[in-house]
Amino acid sequence: MYTTACSMGDKQEKLEAPMQQESSEIAAITEVWWDDPHDWSADMDGYGLFRRDRRGRRDGGVTLYVRESLDCVEPQISDDKVEFLWVRIRGKASKADILVGVCYRPPNQDEEVDKFF
Repeated sequence: MYTTACSMGDKQEKLEAPMQQESSEIAAITEVWWDDPHDWSADMDGYGLFRRDRRGRRDGGVTLYVRESLDCVEPQISDDKVEFLWVRIRGKASKADILVGVCYRPPNQDEEVDKFF
């Protein structure tokens, strides 16, 4: 599932209902607009939360909710030029791992960042 939130502050229940109803394994969200790294209301039953808040400016940010039954890790990538988040989901038995990501390109992004993106 993918959505642009334009602030998750009051939309948690609107997101959670279709995820539970459709049994979504993963939800990718852009423009979450969280600015407090300890926003505990962001937790969702049955899902692990991975988030990357925008630094130095308001708005933006990306988030992935991944069903807890999936064995996953977040690779350590430290770059603040592009808003992105990756999660590696480990394959079961002889299956390969899957890399899932979400990224956001703000409309007013400069050309140098576009090239990096």
